[in-house]
Amino acid sequence: MDFSPSPRAAELTGAVRSFIRDEIAPVEHALQLRQAEARRAGGEVDPWQVPREMHELRRKARDQGLWNLFLPAGHEGPYAERFGTRGGTGLSNVDYAPIAEATGWSFLAPYVFNCNAPDTGNAEVLLRYGSQEQKDRWLDPLLEGRIRSAFAMTEPGVASSDATNMQLTAVVEGDDVVLNGRKWWTTGIGHPDCEVLLVMGLTDPEAPKYARHSMVLVPRDTPGVKVERMLDTMGFLDEPFGHGEVSFTDVRVPVSNIVAGPGRAFEIAQGRLGPGRVHHAMRMIGLAERALHLACERGLARTAFGKPLADLGGNRERIAEARIAIDSARLLILNAAWKLDTVGAAGALSEVSAIKVAAPQVAQQVIDFAMQIHGGAGLSSDFPLAGAWTAARAVRLADGPDEVHKGVVARIELGRHGAAR
Repeated sequence: MDFSPSPRAAELTGAVRSFIRDEIAPVEHALQLRQAEARRAGGEVDPWQVPREMHELRRKARDQGLWNLFLPAGHEGPYAERFGTRGGTGLSNVDYAPIAEATGWSFLAPYVFNCNAPDTGNAEVLLRYGSQEQKDRWLDPLLEGRIRSAFAMTEPGVASSDATNMQLTAVVEGDDVVLNGRKWWTTGIGHPDCEVLLVMGLTDPEAPKYARHSMVLVPRDTPGVKVERMLDTMGFLDEPFGHGEVSFTDVRVPVSNIVAGPGRAFEIAQGRLGPGRVHHAMRMIGLAERALHLACERGLARTAFGKPLADLGGNRERIAEARIAIDSARLLILNAAWKLDTVGAAGALSEVSAIKVAAPQVAQQVIDFAMQIHGGAGLSSDFPLAGAWTAARAVRLADGPDEVHKGVVARIELGRHGAAR
């Protein structure tokens, strides 16, 4: 196993960390407080509009080649060089992992570097499976940062942890595909620049189980597409991206908007999720590192009962346990990234599911400790911990709940002992 980053990846990671420290950190807290005040007061600031500071940060990042760094090695074609990535080629999963960790330190960084979900996953779908027409219309502006996208898979009426349950229909009628149904937790739909949705729909209920559904590109302004409401996550709306409940009523788009052809949604979803889970997991490690950093600073700066907080109530042991857990989870993720690079998604199923469980749990535990040592302040918008805890908790459900991924790990493990898979 070789988890060491290439010289280029090490250089990019250093550049990303420096940019976060020098450019993003000085404005991030003020922007978060402004967003919180806008939510409370309904004032002049519209939390669903992108602040001007964000536009300026994105311009600087692109000018420095810190842009679209998620583009995968071997699949980027001319895109990395055309759209600003320093070095002009894509990165392996092992190379991108420390960059993803660095961006996890900041809520704004993934967007600033044009590396935020669901746009990264949707872009990878178009890279791997999209037609040239689809790439020209949607991928180019996504990589340029001119538009944003949304991913519509989960549904309110079925247990969506089993994706074969999806009931929204995407029926081929001549030269069109017609969509009817309802989705929710449609990530990215609230962004003012969202112009396209990647929608999973049922095309042929009589086909084999994993060939019934299709992925369809639906322009945001297509008649019949309606955002019914924006959903909060434990009180947070995640502006300006958000998660929405969206209805589709006789939505008609060209059949050429089906990605890779009818019935291939599950194949596409599996190809999309492997690298994406490495990205999510490493961002969780970055988030946990920030929480531990804040906990240590608070523990040394505050005193109670005549001692620094770090010396009270077993906090030194908790700090040690947090360091051990973070470093262990990081190695687990790097192992999954290495397997994705060497044997592909099919050979890394157990490892990818394992990190999807481990990383957000570690982050949640470390953040919870950091909140505790901050006292009441840890529950407020004065520190990023409440939002961080919510993000970590949400990731334990997003992309499949913990139980589904544990089931995958157990199935593969038992299969090694002769159990039917």
